[in-house]
Amino acid sequence: MLNSKANDRKSITTFLLNNAIVILLVVISVAVGILRPTFISLQNLINLINNTTGRFIVALGVSGCLIAKGTDLSAGRAVGLAGCIAATFLQRANFASKVYPNIGNLNMLLVLLGVVAIAAFFGVINGSVISFLKVPPFIATLGMQTIIYGICLVFTGAQPIGGLREDYTNISSGFLLGIRALPYMGFIALACGIIIWFVYNKTAHGKYMYAIGGNELAAEGNGINTRKTKIIIYAAAGALYGVAGFLYGAKAGGTSVNLGMGYELEAIAGCTIGGVSTNGGVGRVSGILVGVLVFELLKIAMNFIGVQASYTYIVQGLVIVLAVAVDMRKYAGRK
Repeated sequence: MLNSKANDRKSITTFLLNNAIVILLVVISVAVGILRPTFISLQNLINLINNTTGRFIVALGVSGCLIAKGTDLSAGRAVGLAGCIAATFLQRANFASKVYPNIGNLNMLLVLLGVVAIAAFFGVINGSVISFLKVPPFIATLGMQTIIYGICLVFTGAQPIGGLREDYTNISSGFLLGIRALPYMGFIALACGIIIWFVYNKTAHGKYMYAIGGNELAAEGNGINTRKTKIIIYAAAGALYGVAGFLYGAKAGGTSVNLGMGYELEAIAGCTIGGVSTNGGVGRVSGILVGVLVFELLKIAMNFIGVQASYTYIVQGLVIVLAVAVDMRKYAGRK
């Protein structure tokens, strides 16, 4: 009986420690909701969904890299490039500062497919460099981050891009059936989440990805083509960054080279808060969603209580460090 109670207390303590970040952020959000009643409102819920959508999609891309015991520091810049390209080709035909005045109104789906393909191409390069040249993911994607940023500077001439078409910007402001609680952005993120959940849990590629993250040498010994799998992981991540960049361009109503800056760090934070291990082999889509949601809740809560924007970066940085520390503790416990 005593051993049973001791084990129960130990289990509860372990649960609280392993989920300390999520619990803390939820408590903070509840406290802010009590102090600022307008925090819990339909408008704030819509804002939360719209803010979470893009970051959840970016986090989905990063999660595959983390599960395979890698990372992707080029995610934010890939989002920015995708957003700038989409905005460039979806400007109004009569806009005075149109980048390409001779191009008419292009099909929006065609532009989306184009930016997804371009972002996926950079992902293929990341995966190839990591797989064939054996460059550590941190270094390979850090270099790609700078390369993509340079390409974006050249492409845009370091100038902001505005005058976007209404059908494009309506993606971020529209609602399904005109119901305010059903924004289009939320359904797009939901679709991405369902697709990635299926890939992670119901396909051979998903099993290979987790196997590589658990023990790459053992995975190779079991006949898994780890090079091919890694390239697919980073290509899929790039495709997701392309989708996110397309949505961010619509949401902002205009873009610049600064779009996406630092998003990779927020994505890593959301993943680790949601249980994706930086040591590889562990992670669920539902956890990623929870992690991104609570991270966004923290930012909105700080805004509601009047915390200056400068200080919010300090808090976000602390959350990232603590999330990784908790992840390392869980990993050490399993060892």
